[in-house]
Amino acid sequence: MTLSTHDALDMLLTAEHDLADRPPFRMIEQDGSPTAAGEQLGIDIELAKVLYRDMAMARRFDHEALALQRKGDLNLWLMSWGQEAAQVGSVRALRSDDMVFPSYREHAAALTRGLSPAELMSQWRGVSHAGWEPDKHRFHIYSLVLGTQTLHAAGYAAGALIEGSDEVVAVYFGDGAASQGDVNEALNWAAVGGLPVLFICQNNQWAISTPTQRQMKAPLYKRAHGFGLSSFHVDGNDALAMHAVTQYACERIRQGGGPALIEAMTYRFGGHSSSDDPKRYRSDAELDVWRARDPLPRLETYLRHADVAATWFDSLASELEEFAIDVRTVCSGLNPPELTDLFDRVYAETHPVVTAERAAHREIVAANGTER
Repeated sequence: MTLSTHDALDMLLTAEHDLADRPPFRMIEQDGSPTAAGEQLGIDIELAKVLYRDMAMARRFDHEALALQRKGDLNLWLMSWGQEAAQVGSVRALRSDDMVFPSYREHAAALTRGLSPAELMSQWRGVSHAGWEPDKHRFHIYSLVLGTQTLHAAGYAAGALIEGSDEVVAVYFGDGAASQGDVNEALNWAAVGGLPVLFICQNNQWAISTPTQRQMKAPLYKRAHGFGLSSFHVDGNDALAMHAVTQYACERIRQGGGPALIEAMTYRFGGHSSSDDPKRYRSDAELDVWRARDPLPRLETYLRHADVAATWFDSLASELEEFAIDVRTVCSGLNPPELTDLFDRVYAETHPVVTAERAAHREIVAANGTER
């Protein structure tokens, strides 16, 4: 009898209920060779190509945006560099109607979800509170308050459950945020309410300058059991593993299995933000270890060994160059809104007081001949 992918994963992940230490689940080794699980489940080459392109686009965007910040065109930038597989693999496994709640560095997930570079950069350029309508892409605005998005996701999921929807609400956060009270409250509330939430922790090893071992004694995938969640320990630098486990977790949630958590082991190659100097608190030796686990070369090696044509990579390289030019162009075109626009963004519906204030403002502008 041939097992379905779900049944095979079910057998491979049965250890999720065992609190003993276990290595993160992976399908591709860091040298690009398939693992035993990868061989057993089978690897979809077309999916692998899609994931690789998504990651390559995200990394190029990240590097361009950081350069723009250094040039003074963006006020701040928080990089997803190194965490592309954890984001792309998981978000590609969601349904298009599943709602996503990001933190503030989910650029790879956002681009994959269909957001444009202009929408992502506008907040960091200081020309908007947030650059997009959340419902358009089923992707909420960035949350700059650490961990607060987990409570937002739990509340949204409670509404979905009441409405009888089978959507999964995915929420991203980091290992540092896992120490916040908001995150622990959200885990507890989701478990008690049986809410359809998938918590995705990108454990990038550092909470700004605090290493993981100094902020938590037990790994998060173990702690999740204490709240009553199903949990999964995954190699977050393996896009295919993230995709497979996210699909599996979402199917369980939709079938009424309650909330789940994925702890994705990954690494932040850059600083916490463009204002941070990681050389002050981490060693070159540590960085070298994680560079050997870089998600892009890992998947590229697999694809080349799987006889994906060199012309495909060449075409992608040309696409990335054109994309980089577009990123720089649209950034320079992001101008601050006129002050008059503020009056349209106070209430969702027309309000008489705001209408009167707008009229008064227009009279002042007309009298002075300037908007400012």
